[in-house]
Amino acid sequence: MRKSRFFLYGLLVVVVLGIGYMWLMKPSATEQKDVSNSQVIDEAFQLIKKEAVFSKNDSLLVEGAIRGMAEALEDPHSTYLTMEEAANQEASLAEERVGIGAEIMLSAGKFVVVAPLKDSPAFKAGLKPQDEIVRVNEERVEGKSMTQLMQLLSGKKGTSIKMTVYRSSENRHVELHMKRDTIAMHTVSSDVYEVDDYSLGIVNISLFGEKTGEEWEKQTKALVERGIDGLVIDVRGNPGGYLYSVSTIIGTLLPNGSTFAYMQDAKGVLEMLNTEKKDNQYLNKLPVVLLQNGGSASASEVLAGALKDNKRAMIVGEKSFGKGTVQETHPLQNGGKLKISTHKWLTPKQEWIHHKGIQADLQVEPDELYMMDIKYYQGNFHVGDFGEEVKYVQQVLGAIGYNISRQDGYFDEDTQDAIEKYRQERSLDEYNEIDDVLFQSLSKTILDYKTSRENDKQFQMGVSYLLHDIK
Repeated sequence: MRKSRFFLYGLLVVVVLGIGYMWLMKPSATEQKDVSNSQVIDEAFQLIKKEAVFSKNDSLLVEGAIRGMAEALEDPHSTYLTMEEAANQEASLAEERVGIGAEIMLSAGKFVVVAPLKDSPAFKAGLKPQDEIVRVNEERVEGKSMTQLMQLLSGKKGTSIKMTVYRSSENRHVELHMKRDTIAMHTVSSDVYEVDDYSLGIVNISLFGEKTGEEWEKQTKALVERGIDGLVIDVRGNPGGYLYSVSTIIGTLLPNGSTFAYMQDAKGVLEMLNTEKKDNQYLNKLPVVLLQNGGSASASEVLAGALKDNKRAMIVGEKSFGKGTVQETHPLQNGGKLKISTHKWLTPKQEWIHHKGIQADLQVEPDELYMMDIKYYQGNFHVGDFGEEVKYVQQVLGAIGYNISRQDGYFDEDTQDAIEKYRQERSLDEYNEIDDVLFQSLSKTILDYKTSRENDKQFQMGVSYLLHDIK
């Protein structure tokens, strides 16, 4: 009896497979549509449209093909951008953006406000540092990416937005109402640092956007009018941007007609890039130091290479990122854009720094506490607990100088003793465990430490060199 069942089952399988085979072999009456001039691409497109279990619309399949071609280049800087992604990229380098005006970070899966911009819609609505964003227009943000959150916050000028945040300092949820507005995005900031009876101009460039060159000239001319004796240019963490913006800046620092880089196309043809003629060379006689680190990339490295090879500035800090290619973005008929690396750029000495970076003339490593990122954790933890939150507390306390025997995230008695001492010294409530009060205090400790220029070893080395050069 059992054998007959197996035989019958086998027969049914054969019959079903046979029917399935005939169905698969049955020609389709659907009209075929070519999507390219490549026979193999059209063939793959038709097969997917006809037989794929998980169907997609034509535009998504075409976008996937374009993205695949870009990925085949094995170049992380060549990519396909959808219409939305292209708009976001352009906005990131624009002079103005429409939004709420707040710096937000993703920490431990939570969107935490670093700070609202002064006089922005977020600032006026009462958004505060360390607020955790919970909902935007009644939509929960848990599990979303930063890009998805930005899409929720974006919109037309004047449109309303409702945001729910959790304010741990008050242990309650707060509902905020604001209207999107135009936010001016400044990429250059400056001030004067007084030391040993000398005035040094300090200029920070966060990225090379549309108006960075104009901002630079306005800020540096104001510094010169104040009678500065030297200039510190800080491009640490600057990811790059527009080549024309950095060329404007270089033109104020090098003599007219100086070579600041070379462009090399796919055929190997070199094009020399020289500074344009400027009548007022107002920065020519000032000694200059450039601060860079591993986050200084692309256009920041063009600036560093130009100043280093022309012996115009001392480079202080760490080796730069090492991005030696230039991208061009081409619009496509579907509204998307294709960004591809079209040129290599070389330093004035014709060195290609791709994946190598530019070495600092004076190598200076920041200390552990200065390098630490602020993480806005929440919760209560006790002896015996284990987790990233505990590990973070251990690392911060260890960097401050407390005796921490382990920094692996296990809450042991040494950690408890260090927490107790820390809380006593900072007049926190008498408690030897981890809670929101401790997290907030540690965040403030890191922020205060990093805000003080006295703790910035790279900056202090740059200042020391400038003073030596001036004297």
